[in-house]
Amino acid sequence: MDYVAVDPLVCDLANALTARFDDLVVGMARMIAREIDFYRNAGVGPEDLVASLSNNTRFSIAYLAGSGEPLDLSAPTSLGRVRARQGVPLPEMLRAYRLGFSYFWEQLLIEADKAGTAAQLALLREAGRIWGMSDAYASALTAAYRDALAERLVETDRRRSALVGALVDGPPPGSDTVWEIAHMLDFPFEGTFVLVTAEALSTGEPPLPGVDALLRAIGVASAWRAEPGHEMGVLSLPGPRSVERVLDAVRTAATGRVGVSPAYSRLDHTPRALRYAQVALESLPEGAAALRQLDDTPLTEMVMTNLETTRRAVNRILGGVLSLPEDDRTTLLATARAWLEADGSAAEAARALYCHQNTVRYRMRRLEEYLRGPLDSPKIVAELTMALDAVGTFPTLLNHHRPATPVGRPN
Repeated sequence: MDYVAVDPLVCDLANALTARFDDLVVGMARMIAREIDFYRNAGVGPEDLVASLSNNTRFSIAYLAGSGEPLDLSAPTSLGRVRARQGVPLPEMLRAYRLGFSYFWEQLLIEADKAGTAAQLALLREAGRIWGMSDAYASALTAAYRDALAERLVETDRRRSALVGALVDGPPPGSDTVWEIAHMLDFPFEGTFVLVTAEALSTGEPPLPGVDALLRAIGVASAWRAEPGHEMGVLSLPGPRSVERVLDAVRTAATGRVGVSPAYSRLDHTPRALRYAQVALESLPEGAAALRQLDDTPLTEMVMTNLETTRRAVNRILGGVLSLPEDDRTTLLATARAWLEADGSAAEAARALYCHQNTVRYRMRRLEEYLRGPLDSPKIVAELTMALDAVGTFPTLLNHHRPATPVGRPN
């Protein structure tokens, strides 16, 4: 605010306030504490409040007393940054400013009443300038507060990102333990957790826009780490029953492929959970906006431990079937799953597939030609069950094969 000479009578009123400056500031502080619960019960103590009011009031009086300098906004700028770091709500701060300036104006009116009609009229003429000071102070305070808050959020995000990295990779020697990391993230060490990894479709765009708000709405805390091409997050759930709601929330926000680990109960199991989530994501078709969560089963763990060994086993068991044309392959695999789920009953499998039981028997005889033995062998049934489960869990095991040749038939 550029300086324009203040009416000399108003300068005198400002100087009169200087004579009782300490009482003025203490009275202002008491009034604010009385009117605003936060200043009475929270983190801004009486001495802190008096100190900040002293700075603002001193500059205001100097300006009205004819200092000849433009309005000094360093006090509200500094205060805005300090209060942001303290976590003081911005609406409460702005209300305190309004109350403070109202109190300041009332004290000027008291001095004008003492000085007489001429001073009263002069003060009224300068009213716009005084309330303009209030707006300038509030604007400077708000801008500084928001800048500091943005910096604080960035710092917090970086810190939380580093903590997520430590959970995923395992804390290096001499660093914070997982217990300490849990405390810093405000997570329990033992509870219900899932790890989410989401693929970014384009650089600079979040893969799960708005997911934080969706998770907060169902009582789920989260900490995220962004990396090139994807983002991962550790989610702390209210309990096991909330897993489906979490999956729905993440699915709603997903713009690309999302993998979710099985629920786990200790934060130090996060590295293992990441592997599950990564494999779940990689098992989805590229370019899909879809979510997949793997079950924590012995088969899943075995496959993840040695994917190539599992691939070779599946190829030995189902290689011929997997080499068939897609429609034929899909039909035989779906029939085999239904037959196994029906405990070998063609009639029950037919009901599940909406076809005749003789059709099921025909398809199973065809399938049997590609297997390593008859389906009345428990060993062959066990191999078939394992291979179907592996292919169902990890579709990437479906490799390209040469044209199929039934077992025992000449090439």
